[in-house]
Amino acid sequence: MILAGCAGGPGAGGYRGNIAGNWISIQRGDTLGEIAKRADVPLLRLQRFNPGVDARRLAIGQRILVPTRRERAPGGGPYRYQVRPGDTFTSIARLFGSDPRRVQAANPDTAANALRVGQLIQVPLSGSTQQASAAARRSSSAAAAKPATSRRELPDPGAMPASAKGWRWPLDDYKVSRRYGTDARGTLQPMLLSAPGDSQARAVADGTVRFADSMRQLGRVVIIHHADNMQSVYALCKRLLVKDGDRVSQGSPVCDIGYRHDTGRYDLLFDVRHGGKPVDPERVLR
Repeated sequence: MILAGCAGGPGAGGYRGNIAGNWISIQRGDTLGEIAKRADVPLLRLQRFNPGVDARRLAIGQRILVPTRRERAPGGGPYRYQVRPGDTFTSIARLFGSDPRRVQAANPDTAANALRVGQLIQVPLSGSTQQASAAARRSSSAAAAKPATSRRELPDPGAMPASAKGWRWPLDDYKVSRRYGTDARGTLQPMLLSAPGDSQARAVADGTVRFADSMRQLGRVVIIHHADNMQSVYALCKRLLVKDGDRVSQGSPVCDIGYRHDTGRYDLLFDVRHGGKPVDPERVLR
C-alpha cells in the first residue's frame, strides 16, 4: 500500500480473499490487468471505475476501487454503483467527478440519509469524468502497444489543500538519506529517512489509521488518512503502535523503526499522497 513505481514481481495474487467490491492499495508488481483478472471483472470496467488512474503510472499505495460483477460502467454513464460502508451521495459524486445533486436526482426513491450498504444506485457522469475515462482507456491501449520508457518527470498532484501545511516531520532526530524523486532508471522513489538509533515514527498530522499491517518487501506499514484526501505512509517499521481505525493526533507514535542489515541504518520509508497521487513530502512538512 505505498510508494514507488511498478517494478516486476508477484502482483494482485498477493491479496487475501475476494477483492471484488473492495478498495485495494497497489502493491509492487501490480497491473490493472492482473487486478481485473484476480477480481474476475473486465479490465475496461475496472478502468472506468477509476477514471483518474493512469495504468502506466501505478504507484505502490495508490488506492484502486475494484467493482463487483453487479456494477456497470457504460461509456456515457450512468454508472450502476454498489453502495459501500460510509458512502454518501456527496462522497460517491466526488469519486466519479459528478455532482451530488445529479446523483440524488438520478435516484429519486432513495433519501440521502437512507443509503444501504449493497444497494445499487445510478451515478450520472459529468463531461470531465467521461473524458477522463476515455483518457484512461487510451493510456492503457498505448501502454500495451509499445514498451515502457523511463520517465523523469514527476507526477503533478496539483495544488495542496490548505490543511496540508505545517505538518511535522515523522522522526524527531533524522537525516534525509534519499529525497523524493526519480532514480537513474526514471522510477519514482519515496523519501527515505534515517535515525541515529531505535526511534519512533510519529503521525505528521491528525488523521485516521486506514492500514496497519505487514506488506510484501516493505515490512510493517502504517497508512494514515488526513483531511482533504491526504495520506501519509510509514514503512519499514519494526513494530506497529496503532491499528486499523485508530484516530491519531499530530505527534502520536505510530511505529518503532529498527536496524536494517541491508543498509546498516535505522530507516523509515516515508510517503505523502494527495488523492492517491504521490507528493513531495517537503511540500507539506515544516
